[in-house]
Amino acid sequence: MRKIVLSGFVYLILVLSAMAQDFHYSQFYAAPLYLNPAMAGSTELSRVGVNYRKQWPGLTHDFNAYSAYFDHYSYDLKSGMGIAVNSFQESNMQINTSDISLFYAYNLQLTETLNFRMGTQMGIFRRSATLDNILFGDQVDLFNRTVNPTSIDDIPDFEPYTYLDISFGGLLVGETFWLGASAHHVNRPNLSFFPDDEIGYMPVKWSVHGGYTFPLGANDYFGSKFDNQASILVNYKNQGPFQQLDIGTQLMYKGVISGLGYRGIPGVRSMPNQDSIVFLLGLAFETGFVIGYSYDFMISNIGNQTRGAHEISLRYQFLMGDPRKRSQRSRVLKCFDYMM
Repeated sequence: MRKIVLSGFVYLILVLSAMAQDFHYSQFYAAPLYLNPAMAGSTELSRVGVNYRKQWPGLTHDFNAYSAYFDHYSYDLKSGMGIAVNSFQESNMQINTSDISLFYAYNLQLTETLNFRMGTQMGIFRRSATLDNILFGDQVDLFNRTVNPTSIDDIPDFEPYTYLDISFGGLLVGETFWLGASAHHVNRPNLSFFPDDEIGYMPVKWSVHGGYTFPLGANDYFGSKFDNQASILVNYKNQGPFQQLDIGTQLMYKGVISGLGYRGIPGVRSMPNQDSIVFLLGLAFETGFVIGYSYDFMISNIGNQTRGAHEISLRYQFLMGDPRKRSQRSRVLKCFDYMM
């Protein structure tokens, strides 16, 4: 009984922590539209991708995230446009949040090699939950070591609801670097299970992120030419009382991508930061297809129970339309010729 109560307590804390902030991807660079609305059209090509994350598989009930996106850059309009769908699910109380979002980003050319992009996102979100599995304090009998099936607390009916979500972002792009900032949920939608609850508004998520690429030369591999390179990637975000830092290094050599990252705030070993070491392995093909797999090894106190997280990303980018008619360049910006 003590193990059941302790496990339930740990799970409740994890659920409340997850509900108070956005779901995150360790491969944040491989979920560009989720990271920053200004990323729409950032490769100056057309791009389609999917992401999947299974978080805390060691628990009886875990968390799952699914994302799919498509974006395209128009040289005539100097604009990037995109669409994305996301679904985040918690299996115990079946808390589901799904959305479909539209993106627009305008590209302002500052110099021959420097561009600044301003982007916005408007999404329609749908949220639902099943509260039958909630365990109240009066149901736990510590003396008899039993759990009563009923409670004197009233569980209200929770109807699924829809809300509008608005976000903004900016992105500075050079030949070998990118630096961005974003603000999500600027209209602060109400996420409370109780419609009249005035404290259930989602806090704004602020994020600053960037990357730098070091060219390592090119070589031929089975008849395909690859530009070998190393990259440093950083993402810091803050949402309400939570803050998180992701920093990673990656190496691409002959189409093979390997990486090592860290998530957490150095020197602060508390549960909300969920300190983890992230291991990455991926493959890049000359056709524009990239696949990546990462595993989060948690080094915090709850790591043994949760067993980290698994994450997969797929991306394909290509040139749409006739380059001769639309003055398109058949290349990818060097700073995004990677897991982006």
